[in-house]
Amino acid sequence: MSVPTAAATPWIDRRDALEAWLAQLPADAALGVDTEFMRRNTFHPQLALLQLGWNGRYALVDPLAFDIADALRPYLADGPMVTVMHSAGEDLEALAPLLPQGPGTLFDTQIAAAFVGMGLGLSYRALVAELAGVELDKGETRSDWLQRPLTESQRLYATLDVVYLEPVHTQLAARLAERGRTAWHAEDCERLKRRADAREGDPQPQRGFRAAADWPRAQQALLRRILLWRERSARTLDRPRSWLLEDALALGLAQDPPANLAALEQRTRGQRALRSAQRAELFDLLAPAPDAQELAATAAIPASVLGPAKKALAAMKEAVDRLAGELDLPPGLLCPRKVLEEYLTTQEWPEFLEGWRRGVLHERLSPLLPGG
Repeated sequence: MSVPTAAATPWIDRRDALEAWLAQLPADAALGVDTEFMRRNTFHPQLALLQLGWNGRYALVDPLAFDIADALRPYLADGPMVTVMHSAGEDLEALAPLLPQGPGTLFDTQIAAAFVGMGLGLSYRALVAELAGVELDKGETRSDWLQRPLTESQRLYATLDVVYLEPVHTQLAARLAERGRTAWHAEDCERLKRRADAREGDPQPQRGFRAAADWPRAQQALLRRILLWRERSARTLDRPRSWLLEDALALGLAQDPPANLAALEQRTRGQRALRSAQRAELFDLLAPAPDAQELAATAAIPASVLGPAKKALAAMKEAVDRLAGELDLPPGLLCPRKVLEEYLTTQEWPEFLEGWRRGVLHERLSPLLPGG
């Protein structure tokens, strides 16, 4: 296939030009989509460039020049068009202000590659080398994509990120169909879209802090309260979470709340986004003890798997590995270890294992629970 030059790829900085480009696509086109974004000093990724490709036609769309949302939605979100992306999680997050629920139909090539036996987490560069026989230059990976004008090298790099999505999609879709994995892949793509649309964040963020697993439930509830506040504030202020409150500091405040505002100010010096208003808000947040309702709403932090549970974890891991071998799937795609640990500690079937995974795993794993 012919590779376009940077000069040959149109730079679109007006809504009418984008609408005209999109209007030429068939309604059911498989449209290659990629983004470039920056995330240095903000919570939300800053969309800097949108790349589109279909049937040898490519476009670089400048989202800094105009609001591209209204032109995109009728095609990507509302119609039968397939949006082809590679490792789409962060791209979907960058596009979330424009497409809150993501594209109508997503085909993620990284997920597809895992389903057809090419390995978990395969990079776009490796996938293109394997399926198209082309070695891509990744020299512009750390470019400043918010600068204008972009260099010729940046524009070529950005264009190449969508040039090979079409042939890669064609081959992977065929292999998925041959293996009977098309529906499974589609389900995992929908899961990816839902995760990107989680605008409020994890409702139980304390579960990621294993160091607090042996704390009393009241302290775990306070830690959750602090982390939820940090998430809301980081989103509102558009600053990284760690600029408001580093993890170690959040743990320390939950274990030993400050006696007064001056003590909080002393302990939180150096937090770049924590100003007087946020400190006062945080101090007021720390004062009340968790009530019964808050305690009930706080999921327990999973402890390390020990004793009978450790033996059960080994048995479950063996069952997953065996089934993954039978299905020719990466074990990490079928069921990551952390999901097994969640199942053991909560004794409840994990949300991650719903859908097609329940059909192949439930009868194998549920009898292995201690006491099951």
